[in-house]
Amino acid sequence: MADHIAPTVVTLDRYGPPEQAEILGDGPDPYGVADTGLTWLPKEVHFGVRAVEDGRLVAHTGLLRLPLTVGGVDLEVMGVGGVAVAAELRGRGLARAVVGAALNHARALGHRRALLFCRPPLVPVYRRLGWRELLADVHVEQPEGRVALMPLRTMWTPLAAGTEWPEGPVRLRSLPM
Repeated sequence: MADHIAPTVVTLDRYGPPEQAEILGDGPDPYGVADTGLTWLPKEVHFGVRAVEDGRLVAHTGLLRLPLTVGGVDLEVMGVGGVAVAAELRGRGLARAVVGAALNHARALGHRRALLFCRPPLVPVYRRLGWRELLADVHVEQPEGRVALMPLRTMWTPLAAGTEWPEGPVRLRSLPM
């Protein structure tokens, strides 16, 4: 994929293990989060970039509507997850392209905030994309009614002018994405 050509982001019909392997390979823990012990939700809408040369999927992100309670107030946010870029193509704006397309889609649906979870080394990457770190503890639901403290970093971004993050404890009223 040439550096000077802007990537074309498409909506994907599906994103599962075969598509993930196109981008990240067949490793046992491609996102590096297995040690969290958490159960994750699949995303509902998927965006990707395919290599011009061979059509291989080289970047992805997914979206999922999420119910939250923040400071006792129920909200719905758009969860962003499954962000992946083929190792040999990192640093070429592909994450910015797929995440940007996903956020534009969320805005078009009327969402005011997006949320994601990431490993600590990725916080600077998302900051460069305009995300803000949420410093409050975030609790997430898990199977059998168990509630877990999210061990990964939580970041959010406003999708509408003037939108802020409310004060107070944060609880994701579903499995994380």
